[in-house]
Amino acid sequence: QILEPITEARFYNHSYGFRPMRSTHHALARVQYLINKGKLHYVVDIDIKGFFDNINHTKLMKQLWNIGIRDRKVLAIISKMLKAEIQREGTSTKGVPQGGILSPLLSNVVLNDLDQWIARQWEKFEPDFNYHNICNRNAALKRTNLKEGYIVRYADDFKILCRDYQTAVKWFHAVRLYLKDRLKLEISEEKSQITNLRKRRSEFLGFTIKAERKGKNGRRVAQTGISEKKKKQIKQQAKTIIKAIQKEPTTQNALKWNGFILGIHNYFKKATLVNLDFNRIYYDISRTMYNRLRQKAYYGKPINTTYSFRKFYQSNHKTFRVAKTWLYPMTDVQTRNNLCFKQDTTPYTPRGRMEIYKRLSKSVAIEINKLMKSYIPDRNVEYLDNRISRYSMKSGKCEVTGIFLPAEDVHCHHYRPRHLGGGDEFDNLRIVHRDIHRLIHSKNKQIINNLTTPIQIDEKLIKKINQYRKVCNLEKLQ
Repeated sequence: QILEPITEARFYNHSYGFRPMRSTHHALARVQYLINKGKLHYVVDIDIKGFFDNINHTKLMKQLWNIGIRDRKVLAIISKMLKAEIQREGTSTKGVPQGGILSPLLSNVVLNDLDQWIARQWEKFEPDFNYHNICNRNAALKRTNLKEGYIVRYADDFKILCRDYQTAVKWFHAVRLYLKDRLKLEISEEKSQITNLRKRRSEFLGFTIKAERKGKNGRRVAQTGISEKKKKQIKQQAKTIIKAIQKEPTTQNALKWNGFILGIHNYFKKATLVNLDFNRIYYDISRTMYNRLRQKAYYGKPINTTYSFRKFYQSNHKTFRVAKTWLYPMTDVQTRNNLCFKQDTTPYTPRGRMEIYKRLSKSVAIEINKLMKSYIPDRNVEYLDNRISRYSMKSGKCEVTGIFLPAEDVHCHHYRPRHLGGGDEFDNLRIVHRDIHRLIHSKNKQIINNLTTPIQIDEKLIKKINQYRKVCNLEKLQ
């Protein structure tokens, strides 16, 4: 909580891993932008050998000091964390603890030096001659012997995009030497390479990228798809869930399939070839799916579907119905525009927080995916389905406060309690914040007083809560 705001202000703009509000999609969007707009069709792929296991402790402590972490007590604590004894292996002399809460931040601190060094070679380089009267900055730099290149990094996975092969070769050797001499890290020669995107595909974060011709003028644009490794993983996961449904055709297993499909669609829908790739994946598993489920479920075009099904999928794709729950079709997915990250989006400035609030409503599909994977014992099909549909219809917002709710804060309230005759039908459910739910049902004044402070409830909200309490036959809040 203390270190992140300090380091965030000094990290490179196009580093996207383990940072607030940034994602793999933003890293991919930056690569697409450099290919489409910058016409940079050569990519340098560097694979650092055992990065997390080989971080130099002495160098890391100096980097923390240089980036602005200068409280000696804090540095001493970090040093002790790095040297903590590992059971049956002894004390570590290098690397960061994998799974440690601080390790992602420390890894970014280590590679931030590389980011900034590469950026200073071209992107942030300011020539000492006056170029404004003759040409723009990039044109002026091209008259020098500098290497044109742009780094895009997600954790230890990064690419440097260049304009020609000769420049790419220079960057390859320059980065290899920088990692070895400055950061004491070795690269994997087998996995590191230079790729001409006009001829071959390059893999990045589960996607494939290639510069393909488009239109009559022969312009090259980034064409993206799903990598072969990820396709195999998707097939294997799909078959595992199908077997579970065959063994136990329950709502919970049906929702596991729906959560899985929604998750992979959310991730890969930014690929331009996503529809073709998922059609192929489904073709490869369709025989397994049909043979295992044909006696356990109804197969046909969905009818009387839930709100959440209609929100994300069409009804003209045939699929199975398991325990009154329609399985999301794997082939019903279309590509979506992949937008670059807005660099002023951050939780540490007022303007950045406003940008975050604007984007929250776009996270509904991600949160629905989490709700589908959550396990609620002793709940029937109707409740599980209607809870997700209600959340989807309300765009993830609390029906009392109006604020967006991540999955972990979602509670589903029965407007008319079950002990008073209420059921699990859609119209009797309400999506509310977990603390609001406690306020609706609580009879203990101490609990009520403790809950009202963090939520900052005003008279208008108390009036709404009292309407809910009245239906529950509870006394009003004062």
